[in-house]
Amino acid sequence: MTTPAPKQPVTGKTRTLVIFIDKIIYGIARHWLAVFNIGVGIYVLLPMLVAPTLMYVGATGPAKAIYTLYGPMCHQMASRSFFLYGEQYAYPRELAGTTLTPIEAYMPEIPEFVSASADPAQWMTFLVPARKFLGNAEMGYKMALCERDIAIYGAIFIFGLIYALLRNRINFKPLPVWAFLLFGMGPIALDGFSQLFSQYGTAADALSFFNTIFPLRESTPLFRTLTGFIFGFSLAWMAYPRVEEGMNATADDLGKKLVRIGELKSSEQ
Repeated sequence: MTTPAPKQPVTGKTRTLVIFIDKIIYGIARHWLAVFNIGVGIYVLLPMLVAPTLMYVGATGPAKAIYTLYGPMCHQMASRSFFLYGEQYAYPRELAGTTLTPIEAYMPEIPEFVSASADPAQWMTFLVPARKFLGNAEMGYKMALCERDIAIYGAIFIFGLIYALLRNRINFKPLPVWAFLLFGMGPIALDGFSQLFSQYGTAADALSFFNTIFPLRESTPLFRTLTGFIFGFSLAWMAYPRVEEGMNATADDLGKKLVRIGELKSSEQ
Protein backbone atom coordinates (compact mmCIF):
# COMPACT_ATOMS: atom_id res chain seq x y z
CA MET A 1 0.00 0.00 0.00
CA THR A 2 1.31 3.40 -1.00
CA THR A 3 1.62 5.88 1.84
CA PRO A 4 -0.02 9.20 0.90
CA ALA A 5 2.33 12.12 0.70
CA PRO A 6 2.09 14.50 3.66
CA LYS A 7 0.20 17.72 3.06
CA GLN A 8 2.42 20.63 2.24
CA PRO A 9 1.89 23.74 4.37
CA VAL A 10 0.26 26.69 2.64
CA THR A 11 2.77 29.48 2.28
CA GLY A 12 3.35 32.78 0.53
CA LYS A 13 0.60 34.58 -1.31
CA THR A 14 -1.73 31.60 -1.07
CA ARG A 15 -1.50 31.63 2.72
CA THR A 16 -2.09 35.37 2.79
CA LEU A 17 -5.17 35.00 0.59
CA VAL A 18 -6.57 32.12 2.67
CA ILE A 19 -6.09 34.08 5.90
CA PHE A 20 -7.71 37.15 4.34
CA ILE A 21 -10.78 35.14 3.27
CA ASP A 22 -10.97 33.44 6.68
CA LYS A 23 -10.94 36.82 8.39
CA ILE A 24 -13.75 38.11 6.18
CA ILE A 25 -15.86 35.02 6.86
CA TYR A 26 -15.05 35.26 10.57
CA GLY A 27 -16.13 38.90 10.66
CA ILE A 28 -19.38 38.17 8.83
CA ALA A 29 -20.10 35.19 11.08
CA ARG A 30 -19.61 37.32 14.20
CA HIS A 31 -21.66 40.25 12.91
CA TRP A 32 -24.08 38.45 10.58
CA LEU A 33 -27.17 40.07 12.10
CA ALA A 34 -25.87 43.58 11.48
CA VAL A 35 -25.01 42.58 7.91
CA PHE A 36 -28.49 41.13 7.40
CA ASN A 37 -30.26 44.12 8.94
CA ILE A 38 -28.29 46.64 6.89
CA GLY A 39 -28.81 44.62 3.71
CA VAL A 40 -32.55 44.15 4.23
CA GLY A 41 -32.92 47.78 5.32
CA ILE A 42 -31.30 49.05 2.12
CA TYR A 43 -33.27 46.55 0.03
CA VAL A 44 -36.61 47.80 1.35
CA LEU A 45 -35.64 51.48 1.64
CA LEU A 46 -34.75 51.92 -2.04
CA PRO A 47 -38.15 50.89 -3.45
CA MET A 48 -40.23 52.20 -0.56
CA LEU A 49 -38.85 55.73 -0.18
CA VAL A 50 -36.03 56.47 -2.61
CA ALA A 51 -37.68 55.54 -5.91
CA PRO A 52 -40.94 57.52 -5.42
CA THR A 53 -39.05 60.45 -3.88
CA LEU A 54 -36.72 60.64 -6.86
CA MET A 55 -39.73 60.66 -9.17
CA TYR A 56 -41.32 63.40 -7.08
CA VAL A 57 -38.27 65.68 -7.33
CA GLY A 58 -37.86 65.04 -11.04
CA ALA A 59 -34.86 62.70 -10.95
CA THR A 60 -36.60 60.24 -13.24
CA GLY A 61 -33.43 58.59 -14.55
CA PRO A 62 -32.16 57.23 -11.20
CA ALA A 63 -35.75 56.49 -10.16
CA LYS A 64 -36.46 54.39 -13.25
CA ALA A 65 -33.19 52.54 -12.68
CA ILE A 66 -34.54 51.43 -9.29
CA TYR A 67 -37.89 50.39 -10.77
CA THR A 68 -36.03 48.40 -13.43
CA LEU A 69 -33.76 46.82 -10.84
CA TYR A 70 -36.69 45.59 -8.77
CA GLY A 71 -38.86 44.69 -11.76
CA PRO A 72 -37.81 41.01 -11.93
CA MET A 73 -38.62 40.58 -8.21
CA CYS A 74 -42.14 42.04 -8.27
CA HIS A 75 -45.07 42.67 -10.61
CA GLN A 76 -45.11 46.36 -9.53
CA MET A 77 -48.78 46.75 -10.47
CA ALA A 78 -49.99 50.26 -9.65
CA SER A 79 -53.29 48.93 -8.29
CA ARG A 80 -51.42 46.75 -5.82
CA SER A 81 -48.73 49.22 -4.73
CA PHE A 82 -48.47 52.01 -2.18
CA PHE A 83 -48.02 55.58 -3.44
CA LEU A 84 -46.25 58.59 -1.96
CA TYR A 85 -46.85 62.32 -2.52
CA GLY A 86 -50.34 61.93 -4.01
CA GLU A 87 -54.02 62.10 -3.18
CA GLN A 88 -54.14 58.59 -1.69
CA TYR A 89 -51.73 56.03 -0.28
CA ALA A 90 -53.09 53.39 -2.70
CA TYR A 91 -55.34 53.03 -5.74
CA PRO A 92 -56.85 49.54 -5.67
CA ARG A 93 -59.21 48.12 -8.28
CA GLU A 94 -62.89 48.90 -7.82
CA LEU A 95 -63.44 45.19 -7.33
CA ALA A 96 -61.50 45.35 -4.04
CA GLY A 97 -64.41 47.25 -2.50
CA THR A 98 -62.41 49.71 -0.40
CA THR A 99 -63.35 53.27 0.53
CA LEU A 100 -60.44 54.56 -1.57
CA THR A 101 -61.10 56.03 -5.01
CA PRO A 102 -60.35 53.12 -7.36
CA ILE A 103 -57.73 53.33 -10.06
CA GLU A 104 -60.44 52.92 -12.72
CA ALA A 105 -61.54 56.49 -11.93
CA TYR A 106 -58.12 57.77 -12.99
CA MET A 107 -57.49 55.47 -15.96
CA PRO A 108 -59.07 57.66 -18.70
CA GLU A 109 -56.51 60.39 -17.97
CA ILE A 110 -53.47 58.09 -17.78
CA PRO A 111 -51.70 57.49 -21.14
CA GLU A 112 -50.38 54.09 -20.06
CA PHE A 113 -53.95 52.80 -19.67
CA VAL A 114 -55.24 53.92 -23.06
CA SER A 115 -55.64 50.32 -24.27
CA ALA A 116 -56.53 48.78 -20.90
CA SER A 117 -60.01 47.64 -19.99
CA ALA A 118 -61.64 48.51 -16.68
CA ASP A 119 -63.58 45.25 -16.85
CA PRO A 120 -62.19 42.91 -14.16
CA ALA A 121 -62.76 39.98 -16.52
CA GLN A 122 -60.26 41.58 -18.92
CA TRP A 123 -57.53 41.91 -16.32
CA MET A 124 -54.85 40.68 -18.73
CA THR A 125 -55.20 43.98 -20.66
CA PHE A 126 -54.66 45.80 -17.36
CA LEU A 127 -51.50 43.98 -16.25
CA VAL A 128 -48.83 45.57 -18.48
CA PRO A 129 -50.13 49.17 -18.20
CA ALA A 130 -50.33 48.77 -14.43
CA ARG A 131 -46.67 47.74 -14.38
CA LYS A 132 -45.55 50.59 -16.64
CA PHE A 133 -47.41 53.37 -14.81
CA LEU A 134 -45.09 54.88 -12.20
CA GLY A 135 -47.35 57.70 -11.10
CA ASN A 136 -47.98 61.38 -11.75
CA ALA A 137 -48.29 64.68 -9.91
CA GLU A 138 -51.94 64.06 -8.99
CA MET A 139 -51.75 60.44 -7.80
CA GLY A 140 -48.20 60.52 -6.50
CA TYR A 141 -45.59 57.89 -7.32
CA LYS A 142 -45.74 54.21 -6.60
CA MET A 143 -43.19 52.25 -4.62
CA ALA A 144 -40.98 49.91 -6.64
CA LEU A 145 -42.29 46.89 -4.74
CA CYS A 146 -45.94 45.98 -4.29
CA GLU A 147 -47.80 46.30 -1.00
CA ARG A 148 -47.32 42.65 -0.08
CA ASP A 149 -43.57 42.66 -0.83
CA ILE A 150 -43.01 45.90 1.10
CA ALA A 151 -44.76 44.26 4.06
CA ILE A 152 -42.70 41.07 3.74
CA TYR A 153 -39.31 42.76 3.69
CA GLY A 154 -40.38 45.39 6.18
CA ALA A 155 -41.41 42.62 8.60
CA ILE A 156 -38.09 40.84 8.13
CA PHE A 157 -36.28 44.09 8.91
CA ILE A 158 -38.45 44.75 11.98
CA PHE A 159 -37.88 41.22 13.28
CA GLY A 160 -34.14 41.68 12.74
CA LEU A 161 -34.16 44.78 14.93
CA ILE A 162 -36.21 43.03 17.63
CA TYR A 163 -33.90 40.03 17.49
CA ALA A 164 -30.85 42.26 17.82
CA LEU A 165 -32.31 43.84 20.97
CA LEU A 166 -33.56 40.67 22.66
CA ARG A 167 -31.42 37.71 21.58
CA ASN A 168 -28.92 38.19 24.42
CA ARG A 169 -31.67 38.70 27.00
CA ILE A 170 -34.05 35.85 26.29
CA ASN A 171 -33.79 32.38 24.80
CA PHE A 172 -35.09 33.10 21.31
CA LYS A 173 -36.17 29.70 20.04
CA PRO A 174 -36.85 29.40 16.29
CA LEU A 175 -40.43 29.17 15.10
CA PRO A 176 -41.19 25.52 14.23
CA VAL A 177 -41.40 24.79 10.51
CA TRP A 178 -44.96 23.48 10.87
CA ALA A 179 -46.02 26.76 12.51
CA PHE A 180 -44.43 28.75 9.69
CA LEU A 181 -46.20 26.66 7.05
CA LEU A 182 -49.55 26.91 8.82
CA PHE A 183 -49.58 30.45 10.20
CA GLY A 184 -46.95 32.16 8.03
CA MET A 185 -47.61 30.73 4.58
CA GLY A 186 -51.28 29.80 5.05
CA PRO A 187 -52.83 33.31 5.02
CA ILE A 188 -50.66 34.65 2.19
CA ALA A 189 -51.25 31.56 0.06
CA LEU A 190 -55.00 31.65 0.61
CA ASP A 191 -55.26 35.36 -0.15
CA GLY A 192 -52.95 35.30 -3.16
CA PHE A 193 -54.06 32.09 -4.84
CA SER A 194 -57.79 32.65 -4.30
CA GLN A 195 -57.43 36.01 -6.05
CA LEU A 196 -55.27 34.59 -8.83
CA PHE A 197 -57.49 31.59 -9.56
CA SER A 198 -60.65 33.69 -9.45
CA GLN A 199 -59.27 36.07 -12.08
CA TYR A 200 -57.82 33.33 -14.29
CA GLY A 201 -61.17 31.59 -14.21
CA THR A 202 -62.89 34.76 -15.38
CA ALA A 203 -60.34 35.61 -18.08
CA ALA A 204 -60.09 32.16 -19.66
CA ASP A 205 -63.08 29.96 -20.50
CA ALA A 206 -60.92 26.86 -20.21
CA LEU A 207 -60.27 27.72 -16.58
CA SER A 208 -63.76 28.92 -15.69
CA PHE A 209 -64.20 26.03 -13.27
CA PHE A 210 -61.97 28.00 -10.86
CA ASN A 211 -64.83 30.48 -10.38
CA THR A 212 -67.00 27.78 -8.86
CA ILE A 213 -64.42 27.55 -6.06
CA PHE A 214 -63.02 31.08 -5.99
CA PRO A 215 -65.50 33.87 -6.84
CA LEU A 216 -63.98 36.83 -8.65
CA ARG A 217 -62.16 38.99 -6.12
CA GLU A 218 -59.36 41.53 -5.70
CA SER A 219 -57.46 41.64 -2.43
CA THR A 220 -57.37 44.92 -0.50
CA PRO A 221 -54.23 46.83 0.53
CA LEU A 222 -54.96 45.83 4.13
CA PHE A 223 -55.07 42.10 3.37
CA ARG A 224 -51.97 42.30 1.19
CA THR A 225 -50.06 44.13 3.91
CA LEU A 226 -51.27 41.93 6.75
CA THR A 227 -50.59 38.60 5.04
CA GLY A 228 -47.21 39.84 3.79
CA PHE A 229 -46.20 41.05 7.23
CA ILE A 230 -47.19 37.75 8.90
CA PHE A 231 -45.24 35.81 6.27
CA GLY A 232 -42.09 37.95 6.53
CA PHE A 233 -42.08 38.08 10.33
CA SER A 234 -42.64 34.34 10.74
CA LEU A 235 -40.03 33.55 8.06
CA ALA A 236 -37.39 35.57 9.91
CA TRP A 237 -38.47 34.04 13.24
CA MET A 238 -38.04 30.58 11.79
CA ALA A 239 -34.72 31.34 10.09
CA TYR A 240 -32.72 33.81 12.21
CA PRO A 241 -32.18 31.69 15.35
CA ARG A 242 -31.08 28.81 13.12
CA VAL A 243 -28.75 31.08 11.15
CA GLU A 244 -27.25 32.34 14.39
CA GLU A 245 -26.50 28.81 15.55
CA GLY A 246 -24.63 28.08 12.32
CA MET A 247 -22.81 31.43 12.34
CA ASN A 248 -21.71 30.97 15.94
CA ALA A 249 -20.25 27.57 15.10
CA THR A 250 -18.43 29.02 12.08
CA ALA A 251 -17.06 31.95 14.09
CA ASP A 252 -15.90 29.63 16.86
CA ASP A 253 -14.06 27.31 14.46
CA LEU A 254 -12.41 30.11 12.49
CA GLY A 255 -11.58 32.05 15.67
CA LYS A 256 -9.69 29.08 17.10
CA LYS A 257 -7.83 28.64 13.81
CA LEU A 258 -6.85 32.32 13.60
CA VAL A 259 -5.68 32.30 17.24
CA ARG A 260 -3.65 29.16 16.61
CA ILE A 261 -1.78 30.69 13.66
CA GLY A 262 -1.25 33.98 15.45
CA GLU A 263 -3.63 36.08 13.35
CA LEU A 264 -6.03 36.76 16.20
CA LYS A 265 -5.63 37.35 19.90
CA SER A 266 -7.55 34.97 22.15
CA SER A 267 -9.06 37.99 23.92
CA GLU A 268 -10.55 39.15 20.60
CA GLN A 269 -12.27 35.86 19.83
